[in-house]
Amino acid sequence: MAELTYQEVGSTRHGPLPDGYHHLRHRYPLPDGCFATAAEAVLSWRLHRAAGVRMRTDAPRATDGVLVTAGLGVGPARVWGPCQVVWSADSPTLAGFGYGTLAGHPERGEEAFEVVRDEAGAVWFEVRAFSLPDRWFTRAGGPAVRAVQHSYAWWLGRTLRRLCACR
Repeated sequence: MAELTYQEVGSTRHGPLPDGYHHLRHRYPLPDGCFATAAEAVLSWRLHRAAGVRMRTDAPRATDGVLVTAGLGVGPARVWGPCQVVWSADSPTLAGFGYGTLAGHPERGEEAFEVVRDEAGAVWFEVRAFSLPDRWFTRAGGPAVRAVQHSYAWWLGRTLRRLCACR
């Protein structure tokens, strides 16, 4: 495993998000019956790519240990964030992964993307993250950076809903 830039590895999966970080929690309803489509879109990186994120990965699916670098922005303003998948799940009621930041990422922390089917059969897309700025420009951006993170989570939910409608 590569050297992650934070200590609380796996906290997006197994417990409360750690103190001392900015927290993000987002839950987005998905159409009935779309669990398999949504799960495949999340685990195969299709969701991120459909949302306009450049994804460089060393595997076609998100599984433990996979290296991924996400690029947000356009042209020379694109910001790249190297990460490593620190956990993954693929079951009939939960599919997704969490990745943690590596050196060079503008933030320090972990983010999880999950598709969940609850006991009533409803399908949800969930994003959970904890992070702190780790580069000068994310520190300078202050609350604007957090607003972008929340907008990004919302955009992923909207994109996944669209992908599910196209199945």
